[in-house]
Amino acid sequence: MSKDRQKQQAAKAAADYVAANLEAGAILGVGTGSTVNLFIDTLMPLKEKLGGAVASSEATRQRLVNHGIPILDLNDIDRLAIYVDGADEIDHDFAMIKGGGGALTREKIIACASDTFVCIADAGKRVKRLGRFPLPVEVIPMASRLVAGQLAAMGGKPVLREGFVTDNGNFILDVADLAIHDSQALEADINQITGVVCNGLFAKRGADILLLGAENGVMTYLSSGATLRR
Repeated sequence: MSKDRQKQQAAKAAADYVAANLEAGAILGVGTGSTVNLFIDTLMPLKEKLGGAVASSEATRQRLVNHGIPILDLNDIDRLAIYVDGADEIDHDFAMIKGGGGALTREKIIACASDTFVCIADAGKRVKRLGRFPLPVEVIPMASRLVAGQLAAMGGKPVLREGFVTDNGNFILDVADLAIHDSQALEADINQITGVVCNGLFAKRGADILLLGAENGVMTYLSSGATLRR
């Protein structure tokens, strides 16, 4: 089965999960990326059930608007029941590397405001150890060189993402060759570097449910305490 077909199946499984678990009129958190775009395209039958959505990027916001789904500001909402997003890598502890699409900061904010984080991905995204995918780090523009030096001192190889500015007006450093043995500790350490806005390790707030498109269909994995209703 092709990677695109795996993504499509994971996206459809996420829409089925939302249909079964989101109360009528509730607000849905929606991430960013190619698999999430497929998920958004499957939401049309649920449009009347949704009270609206909180988008993690301008690209996602526009796609949702194009489908007639109202957009809300997170500041106007107490909590989100469900957040659906993809991952660049996800390990067996449900920690992730995210930010290939550049929306990591808003994605992490929405994830932290959500009761259940549903990760959708193709089989190639599941790994034994994080780190083959370069870790995105969002930085204040004037601090990009300073932060790059600190990341290099930690053993990484940071490269400025050329021609890219986040929706927050910042730059991204993509950091290869980091040794990620304790993802929660590294996430905290990088966030303590002056000039860093956020990094793409989602370990402290990882996924609750993984819907993984695979050769034989969608595999469902639950973290401790997660529930699944069909």
